[in-house]
Amino acid sequence: MKIDILAFGAHPDDVELSCAGTLLVEKSNGKTIGIIDLTEGELGTRGTVETRYQEAKDAAAILGLSVRENLRLPDGFFGNDRASQLKVIQAIRTYCPEIILCNAPEDRHPDHGKGAQLVADAAFLSGLQKIETIVDGQPQKAWRPKYVLHYIQDRFLQPDVIVDISTVFDNKLASIKAYTTQFHQPGMEGPQTYISTPAFLEGVIHRHEMLGKMIGVKFAEGFISSKKIGIRSLDALVQENT
Repeated sequence: MKIDILAFGAHPDDVELSCAGTLLVEKSNGKTIGIIDLTEGELGTRGTVETRYQEAKDAAAILGLSVRENLRLPDGFFGNDRASQLKVIQAIRTYCPEIILCNAPEDRHPDHGKGAQLVADAAFLSGLQKIETIVDGQPQKAWRPKYVLHYIQDRFLQPDVIVDISTVFDNKLASIKAYTTQFHQPGMEGPQTYISTPAFLEGVIHRHEMLGKMIGVKFAEGFISSKKIGIRSLDALVQENT
């Protein structure tokens, strides 16, 4: 199965928080979308591996994903090593995405920066024919996506690309709230964490409002690219003010 836009996250919920709106926009444009979680988020203070899988499944249904997988790398302890790179390469070659979205290059959680570099490196290596990967007994063909874009997470980083997600923001927010053990829910038991306070989710909303203001829309998501972005027409720059 070919997936047009494939988003990687170090943990289940990284993608929902940071770039689910862009996935929804691309889906409305007829693109296929998918998510690969690098870890099971097993070190999270709240919830369990089992609840995280169910929450990820619920979020996937809201987003209308064509695929969601978990590579089961060790939460907090995975590295940008050969074994981890080969797992990511196999996923890239399986779905042959045109564009990859992945973690911020540096952030509050160390897994985010590590995940960003791991996926970026694997995306390049995936295009080398002499790197052999086999799935279900069959050799995979080399594949390199056109772009790797890093989404913005907890720390604000200056974006190179900003995507208007105003029309899909409610569904994006619903996909975040699908993680009922992780984010604020009235009456939810468990220790309070940095992301379980009401203020955290309010901050996520305000961040998207701020990015939207930068391009004259209500809500937006931002991305960082190490590669220059080219366009075929200046019409791509047209943006209506709201």
